[in-house]
Amino acid sequence: MPITKETKAELIKKFGGNSKNTGSPEAQIAILSDRILYLTEHFKTHKKDFLSRYGLLKLVGKRRRLLDYLKHTSVSQYQQIVSDLGLRK
Repeated sequence: MPITKETKAELIKKFGGNSKNTGSPEAQIAILSDRILYLTEHFKTHKKDFLSRYGLLKLVGKRRRLLDYLKHTSVSQYQQIVSDLGLRK
């Protein structure tokens, strides 16, 4: 399992505001980014794992849609999360 309960709770608390705010776009983007980083490392050793690569592409698309939503609703929060997570956009 790529993400533990403790790691997920820590990401939600850091980006969502409190531990119960799991639905905020910031918390969801942080969790997706953690999973994307894990899968990226996985593909360095398992180059032919095409089924997981399809899942990775779906995660990247979902994160992109959440980032677009956040950019349209609150530009300052968008810029903050992009800088905190080290994303290029």
